Amino acid sequence: MLAKISTTWKLLLKLLGPHILFSSLKSTHSFPHAPSLLGLMHKHEYLLRKTTKNFKTATTTLQSTLLLLLFVPLIKPAPPTQQDSRIIYDYGTDKFEETLFSQDYEDKYLDGKNIKEKKTMITLDEKSLQLQKDESVTPLTPKKENDEMPTCLLCVCLSGSVYCEEVDIDAVPPLPKESAYLYARFNKIKKLTAKDFADIPNLKRLDFTGNLIEDIEDGTFSKLSLLEELTLAENQLLKLPVLPPKLTLFNAKYNKIKSRGIKANTFKKLNKLSFLYLDHNALESVPLNLPESLRVIHLQFNNITSITDDTFCKANDTRYIRDRIEEIRLEGNPIVLGKHPNSFICLKRLPVGSYV
Repeated sequence: MLAKISTTWKLLLKLLGPHILFSSLKSTHSFPHAPSLLGLMHKHEYLLRKTTKNFKTATTTLQSTLLLLLFVPLIKPAPPTQQDSRIIYDYGTDKFEETLFSQDYEDKYLDGKNIKEKKTMITLDEKSLQLQKDESVTPLTPKKENDEMPTCLLCVCLSGSVYCEEVDIDAVPPLPKESAYLYARFNKIKKLTAKDFADIPNLKRLDFTGNLIEDIEDGTFSKLSLLEELTLAENQLLKLPVLPPKLTLFNAKYNKIKSRGIKANTFKKLNKLSFLYLDHNALESVPLNLPESLRVIHLQFNNITSITDDTFCKANDTRYIRDRIEEIRLEGNPIVLGKHPNSFICLKRLPVGSYV
């Protein structure tokens, strides 16, 4: 490096002379330089002062140019500032605003697009994961309508009671297994079958008032061991079915039941029956073997024409008293009760009806 500088100085001395070089070095002292460069400059200045006497002037332009050529190789350029290679701002042109707009558009639109694409990819991934999860799960077998809550769509179900009143059903709807009370009044039911109550063992009360029931299959109520009240009023019955043993109330008024439609032992084993309503039918005689437990018997407005001594009392036991009966109604029948005085000896109260 020193050899190059010495060669350069010799060349400059021949071309410019010592005075020009000395003046130029003087002007450079006003600018900051590295300590090593300043020492080198002072050394050459000292040599020039000892070897020169007369100097010639030169143009300022030539001095500056030569000095630039001399000192530029010795100065290390500052490291370039790190800039985003994508962003180039052209401040000196008319395209500066357009450049800013283009950059802002790219930042907002393209980044937003990338974000949307990422969100879409995430959403698709979540959906695919969900589909895979759903496919991995074994589908459950759908429950049948009769398993738990088969009805209560047209009817109202509340605490074991089912209210199916005036909903125009023509058959007994499937009932919840825990049903205890069914009120199916004023509908269009024509028939009762054993299947209607086969799986409902807890029924205690059935009310089919105001339907069109003509037939009841034998065994329809055979499994209803807890049934206490059965109302079949205002239907089209011609005969009575076998009744469950724990009945306390049986109401079949306003039907078309005749005496031949009631078997001799229909009421015999109903030891808890207290209320019997068979009024407004077509009975020709009082039913046989009425249980001792009866308190109220309604037989008014039938076609009853005769009564025997054994209808309510016991002909062979004059001391027998039927003290539980509170009311017997026989009005509206073509019978004169006064012609059968021995038929009511065991009763505390005479039946309601015509005695003349």
